[in-house]
Amino acid sequence: MIDLAQYIRDVRDFPKKGIVFKDITPLLGNPQALAAAVEQLSEPFTSSGVEIVTGIESRGFIFASLVAQRLGAGFVPIRKPGKLPHKTIRESYDLEYGKDTVEIHADAVRAGQKVLMVDDLLATGGTMSAACKLVESLGGRIVGVAFVIELCFLNGRVKLPGRNVHTLLKVASE
Repeated sequence: MIDLAQYIRDVRDFPKKGIVFKDITPLLGNPQALAAAVEQLSEPFTSSGVEIVTGIESRGFIFASLVAQRLGAGFVPIRKPGKLPHKTIRESYDLEYGKDTVEIHADAVRAGQKVLMVDDLLATGGTMSAACKLVESLGGRIVGVAFVIELCFLNGRVKLPGRNVHTLLKVASE
């Protein structure tokens, strides 16, 4: 099995001083590592009847679309405000200093559809929590949330209570 951690690059002080950014572009650039990541993200959900895979802007799009293809499901983007062309619903969430918002098309998920939520990184959990609220407000049934990387020291799972959380790489400390 491929050690995915060797394809994650730490970039210090990006996007601002004091942050250690987890850069996934080396993983994306290696066909074997990318295929392994998609396989590992998909595997726990292969028999769960997933009909839709959501991806959160922007790096979540990459993994979610590939996972959707692997699972034989559709792909639905969850985006920042003003990026989707049709009628949307939105959910705001708190950041360390302020608020942010995500949107989904109002007709993107039908009531009862089984949905897998995918993003590249679980940090504080705010973005994924808001995305889950959007999908559930449309009647979607979330079967799991999957991430490539989890920054465990930020306790993002706390904002995802009762969720089936699957992560490939766990980072214990900065």
